[in-house]
Amino acid sequence: MRKVIFVCVENSARSQMAEAFFNRLAKKFRAESAGTKPAAAVNPLAVAVMKEVGIDISAAKPKMLTMEMLADAERVITMGCISGELCPASLVPTEDWGIEDPAGKSIEKFREIRDLIRKKVERLVSELEGQVG
Repeated sequence: MRKVIFVCVENSARSQMAEAFFNRLAKKFRAESAGTKPAAAVNPLAVAVMKEVGIDISAAKPKMLTMEMLADAERVITMGCISGELCPASLVPTEDWGIEDPAGKSIEKFREIRDLIRKKVERLVSELEGQVG
């Protein structure tokens, strides 16, 4: 199955939400997420706002981004890590969504970012699945 990778620094919120939305929507692709400096756990507010829309990411674990993940990915989407320190994802063609990190912010901000990620993922799935036909 063809694969998309979502990357953010800690792999604790944005990329986890994107992976979950993508895997819920896509039929011909599979998503994976990873981070350049993975956190110990997924952010509890990310878990909470995803539960609000019927998606449970409570069992998800942050993972380290590897070159192997990047090597067989059809598309690599960064969530904003390109703007900071060197992101290994920048070693392959990437698209950066530049989504603000919600860490340390209110649940309302998490909801806003969740909804933005959902819209972007819906467009991506439509584009990729339309190409495959």
